[in-house]
Amino acid sequence: MSLDLSALAHAPRLLLRAKLKPLQGTRFQPTGFPEIGAAQYEGPDGTPMLLVESAQSMANRMEAVCWDKVTDDWIEPLKGLPVIKVKDKDGKPLTNSVLEAHRINSPYILVGQDKTVFDRLKSELADMEEGIVDLRKLANVLLRLDVNALLHGVFLAKKELAGGRLRLPRALSAFIEARDSKVAASGGVKNDSVNPSGDTSKGFGNVPFARDEFVSPDINAFFNLDLAQLRGYGLPETVYQLLVALALYKIRACLEYGLRLRTACDLECEGVEIQRPQGFELPALSDLEQALPGLIQAASGDAQFEQTTVTYRK
Repeated sequence: MSLDLSALAHAPRLLLRAKLKPLQGTRFQPTGFPEIGAAQYEGPDGTPMLLVESAQSMANRMEAVCWDKVTDDWIEPLKGLPVIKVKDKDGKPLTNSVLEAHRINSPYILVGQDKTVFDRLKSELADMEEGIVDLRKLANVLLRLDVNALLHGVFLAKKELAGGRLRLPRALSAFIEARDSKVAASGGVKNDSVNPSGDTSKGFGNVPFARDEFVSPDINAFFNLDLAQLRGYGLPETVYQLLVALALYKIRACLEYGLRLRTACDLECEGVEIQRPQGFELPALSDLEQALPGLIQAASGDAQFEQTTVTYRK
């Protein structure tokens, strides 16, 4: 099956807004940060606003829907894409470049005794030790190892690799925010039926606590795909088409499967609005699932995809 992406041909960005609501009830729990708790702020017009999910967390959630943890591989429609897998000294799966917090820059990939990927990057990017970083060449090298790095972005913060200057900005980003948010204050108690007055510092005793959740009539997820950035890498058309389709899949799959953000924050999508460009329609998840295997096969020769495995030993 082919996808019609012609409406994106001259667009610098693809901007989407997805209308969300709690799956059950009206309350939800937003992301929290050390020392400040929930990220509450005023919009430009004074409207009470709330950050429900950050760009960093949404990037991770859009990765998670692509990976089958049971089989330790891409989900079925994405099989054939390159990835760096990490095994422990006993040969058991440890982690991989899709799920690692710093992706290819993970210490499990670059810092262990197995220098396969590190030496490869140092050798192929040796001419960038001085001067301007060639983003096109960097993108082509990373493409072979993990195509996902071109969407998620990467920062190879190792001084041995061009002085730690090798980075690609994130091409696909997202966040969730709520308007007119209000606090739904509640609380509870951790009961100790055996010793209610026990030493709470050791986990005994009854412990009351306060809890803040929120309500909002307007919760939205925003997605931004930088098409101009992807075109700027000068990749073959087959690879560009694959990158766009993979990004669209990540958006659709996240909205379908990835909105249980926390125990007390389970959302669902009510609809998707294309903000830019006009005339584009987001393909259905089923259409993307059918199209991606063919796109992967078409791009694999031009991209020279590789499957890499390293063993992590300290």
